Amino acid sequence: MTDSPRTYLLIDGENIDATLGMSVLGRRPAPEERPRWDRILDFADAVFDQPAKGLFFLNASSGQMPMGFVQALLAMSFHPIPLAGAATEKVVDIGIQRTLEAIAQQPEGDVLLASHDGDFLPQVEQLVDAGRQVGIICFREFVNSHLTELTSRGLKIYDLEDDLGAFQTPLPRVRIIPLTSFDPMRYL
Repeated sequence: MTDSPRTYLLIDGENIDATLGMSVLGRRPAPEERPRWDRILDFADAVFDQPAKGLFFLNASSGQMPMGFVQALLAMSFHPIPLAGAATEKVVDIGIQRTLEAIAQQPEGDVLLASHDGDFLPQVEQLVDAGRQVGIICFREFVNSHLTELTSRGLKIYDLEDDLGAFQTPLPRVRIIPLTSFDPMRYL
């Protein structure tokens, strides 16, 4: 239980990395092409104007953890959550679902979820319907369409690149660009 309002930032690291690699880059991302997680945590602190608690979910079913990455997360004030289970289990998704359900049981707490996955739809919908501030951090063009339908009920969608500036360099994305945001210099 918390003493004051806070934002819970839940990171589905597998989903963000897979979408960046397979859908955006078409290959495994190089270290300099990965999101700047510290910028994402800073955004989480600012967007709902309250302190954020960063929870980074990792699949540790192999029995191994990327210790360098875990140490970097700790240095940025994230709480790494390495989960293990059977090879066929979606341990990260299950862990995030349980965490969203636990947040819903708390009297307060808003949520930012970094994922494109529709597996969280029931939990996100419950939080939105309860009047919580809820946002999805993603590549807007790849987010689950059922999640985007919740924007009419208050869900916010934040683009990792455009809204958060989470990358060092522009990504090779093809997406719909609102004319008000179009910068021709990016393409010259």
